[in-house]
Amino acid sequence: MHYPNSHPEVITFGESMALLIAEGGKGLEYTSNLTPSFGGAETNVAIGLSRLGHSVGWCGRLGDDPFGHRIYKMVRGEGVDVSHASFTEEAPTGLMVRENVAGRSSVYYYRKLSAASKMTPEHLDEEYIAGAKILHITGITPALSPSCAETAAAAMDMARRHGVKVSFDPNLRLKLWSVEEARKVLLPLAMKADYFLPGLDELKLLYETDSMDEIISKLGELSAVSIIKGGDDETYILENGKLSAVPYYKVEHVIDTVGAGDGFCAGFLAGLLKEYSLEEAVRLGNLIGSRVIQAIGDWEGLPSATEIERLLAGKAHVER
Repeated sequence: MHYPNSHPEVITFGESMALLIAEGGKGLEYTSNLTPSFGGAETNVAIGLSRLGHSVGWCGRLGDDPFGHRIYKMVRGEGVDVSHASFTEEAPTGLMVRENVAGRSSVYYYRKLSAASKMTPEHLDEEYIAGAKILHITGITPALSPSCAETAAAAMDMARRHGVKVSFDPNLRLKLWSVEEARKVLLPLAMKADYFLPGLDELKLLYETDSMDEIISKLGELSAVSIIKGGDDETYILENGKLSAVPYYKVEHVIDTVGAGDGFCAGFLAGLLKEYSLEEAVRLGNLIGSRVIQAIGDWEGLPSATEIERLLAGKAHVER
C-alpha cells in the first residue's frame, strides 16, 4: 500500500468511470443482469503497475456519489495512491456500459459534463509530479473538454521542468471527438513526450496515411522513442531512426480485448522502472497485454509480479 504524501514512481491522471457489463454474452437490449465494475485507461495502468510491485499515484475528479466513492475505494484497495484524487458535488461520476456479443465488444458512454471533464490545471500538484520518475498521460483526458486538454499539456510541462519522463498513449476515442479534432490536440502533445505509445491504426488516422514509410518518417520528427502497438504479429520500436520489432505472445483463447493496450503500457513502464532495455520492456508489455485479454473486465486480468515470474520461469499452475 502506498500512503499519502509519498512520491510514487509513476503518476497518472484522468477519468475513471463506473462500468456496467452485460452478462452472458447477451446484448444490453436483452440482458437481465449487469455486472458492476469501473474502468479508465489511467486507472487500468495504475493498477497494473501496482500489481507489478511499483508505487503509483492516480489523480482524478470523481462525483461525490456512490459510483465515485466505490471507484476511489477500489483503486485505493489495489495499492494505488489516491491522495490527490478529489470529489465534487458539481458533476456526476461518468458511466460506461459495455456488451460483448459474438466476440465483439461495444462500449456506450454517459460521460458528457462528468466530474472528470471539469479538471483544470489548478487541480494539479506540481510538487507531487516533480517527485515521480514517470508521468503517464493518455489522449482520452484531453478529449473530455478544453480544460482537460489544457490540464494534460500543463502536466506534461510540469514533468519536463523537473526532469520527469513523460509517457503518452494517444488512446484515440472517436466516440469522444472527431479525428480532425483529435489530430490538432494529440500531435502537439506527442511532441512533449519521451515515450510515445500509439497503435498502428491510430497512427494511420492521425497522420492520414496507410504507408508505413510515411508513418515512420513522421514519427522521426518527434524527440520521443515511439513504441507502436498493433502490428500483425509484433510491436515496433522506433528509436533514433532505427526500427526494430518484438513478437507478441500467442494466446489461444481471447475472451475480452478491452484493456489490452493499458496492460501493455503498465508492463512497458514497469520494464523501464526496472531498467530493462527497450526490447525487454516491450516484451514485458506484450506479456501483460496477452494476460489481460484472457479475462473479462478492463483491469481484472492484470497479473501480479509473482504470476509474471512464474510465467517467465515456465512454472505450471498448481491447483491443489
